[in-house]
Amino acid sequence: MRYLPIDKQLFVDNRKNFSKQIKENSMAIFFSADQSPRNGDQFHAFRQQSDLFYLCGIDQEKSILIIAPDHPNKTLRECLFLLKTNEIIAKWEGHKYTKEEAKSCSGIESIFWLEDLDFNMNEIMSEVDNVYLNRNEYPKFFPEVEEKNHREGDAIKSKFPLHNYFRSAPIMAQLRGVKSDIEKKLIEKACNITDVAFRKVLETTKPGMYEFDIQAEVDYVFTKNRANGHGYAPIIASGKNACVLHYIENNDEFKDGDLLLMDFGAEYANYTADMSRTIPVNGKFTKRQKQCYNAVLDVFKELKKLYVKGNSSTLINEKANELMGKEMVKLGLFTEKDIEKQDKENPLYKKYFMHGVCHPIGLDVHDIGSKHRTFEPGMILTLEPGIYIEEENIGIRIENDILITEGAPVDMMKNIPIEVEEIESLMNKGK
Repeated sequence: MRYLPIDKQLFVDNRKNFSKQIKENSMAIFFSADQSPRNGDQFHAFRQQSDLFYLCGIDQEKSILIIAPDHPNKTLRECLFLLKTNEIIAKWEGHKYTKEEAKSCSGIESIFWLEDLDFNMNEIMSEVDNVYLNRNEYPKFFPEVEEKNHREGDAIKSKFPLHNYFRSAPIMAQLRGVKSDIEKKLIEKACNITDVAFRKVLETTKPGMYEFDIQAEVDYVFTKNRANGHGYAPIIASGKNACVLHYIENNDEFKDGDLLLMDFGAEYANYTADMSRTIPVNGKFTKRQKQCYNAVLDVFKELKKLYVKGNSSTLINEKANELMGKEMVKLGLFTEKDIEKQDKENPLYKKYFMHGVCHPIGLDVHDIGSKHRTFEPGMILTLEPGIYIEEENIGIRIENDILITEGAPVDMMKNIPIEVEEIESLMNKGK
């Protein structure tokens, strides 16, 4: 792993908090992510399953975590099962965790090899009544291939049909929603790396470059600063491409006079940042581009005030729609009279602004958790208003990551250039 060691207390505390939420006489099991086939004899780069990482910090394939806090055998209350290495694996694939390394990383004393799973699993199951299985319950995600937790969970239910089964996902969503101090520092690190990358982009962007040139600059900065890479597929969208919300081809040439919309975030220690910025390719906003940019920025500043304890993503999104609609009238996209006549089921603002502005981040860029959950201190959420005017070749999005506190919100990206004047100044520095 590129990232520096994480204090194991994070994982010790996370397991304690999880154990408090499950029923008496229970066990919970978590499986690592699959090694996803790429093609031929190749796999995609491995990325750990977020819940397992949250609970033990193990960043290796073929790993299994069992938590059974009431088991009479103390050595089986928390245990990890890992791939046992050998000379062939070491030669062809490299180093794998030793038992001592796994203990040091996770804070778990009982480390077993995978070959010991069946014996210990039978002993654990003989003493518990309830089993918590983990599944990805993200409501807008419909993969064709089930992940390992799904498949192995079904196998456990088949092998042990007389136990009571429960979902770990609601507990994990509740716990992961509020970040600890250690997690905040890891996300802050991801935000700082993202800042460095954006400033590099401001130095280098000019007409005639390609979108992939900018992605290469970002990739370089991320790698040099110990990031795992991107927390999600980066969007580097110039001209008309900026009006495609999830444009990831990053293939076109910059044209003089175009805007460049970028949405990227470094992933450090599996925790991700999420930033969007829009800049003029030639270093100078036109009058109309500046007008539209400042409209989005004004909405951003107003919405940020609402990132306080007791509000919710639902409230933020409703207010964003209202404010963006008013800005669109000022921009001449439609009139107040048009609004009076609009189809209430398909309001006019949706032509130019069609997405939400607020989602949690953490171990996933769209972190788990209900959009209806009220904000609590320790939550970190994005703020990302935008406007997309295809007929004018204008696509603008501004996005920072905001920490909820007991008082005023903390913008974790407050140092990343955002004002028109600062962006233009940095882009033209030394020219």
